[in-house]
Amino acid sequence: MRIPLDDSVGVIVDVQTRLFPYMYDSYTTQQNLRTLIAGLQLLEVPTLVTQQYTKGLGETIDPINKAFDHFEPIEKTAFSCLDETTFATAFENTGRHYLVIAGIEAHVCLLQTSMDLLQAGYTPVVVEDATSSRRRNDKEVAIERMRHAGVVVTTTESILFELCRYSGTDTFKALSRLVK
Repeated sequence: MRIPLDDSVGVIVDVQTRLFPYMYDSYTTQQNLRTLIAGLQLLEVPTLVTQQYTKGLGETIDPINKAFDHFEPIEKTAFSCLDETTFATAFENTGRHYLVIAGIEAHVCLLQTSMDLLQAGYTPVVVEDATSSRRRNDKEVAIERMRHAGVVVTTTESILFELCRYSGTDTFKALSRLVK
């Protein structure tokens, strides 16, 4: 199954100031998130951003919120994005069926969101190298569980070129510069 550009939406989950510094391999995760966001914008994929209980966990970290041309996070208190009415409505309004998901934490919000999306008939695509948890094992077990359940697991570079589909275009050249 190929992930179609015109039926995909990006979802960046809870990359917040009071939580992100404690993530396993946070530097690499942040770099990949920035590349993913830049690539999704280049490909004109609509992207939703969530913040879990902003009062307690803080705002989205600057390198991520500044990566967006227009940054407007969706506040949530539910672990699953689909359980948050504002998110569910914003997602439904895109009319798309494939969700390219990255952020934190893999074993809580990304896992629950992905499972709910599968149950609702959507295709969650988790970008493994732009995803983390505080503990490496929590992330690894979550990725394994998601994969076993039918979630598509990929990497930043792979999904961007899959969405692009063709080399030799200006978009391909711009994406190539991003992933170098």
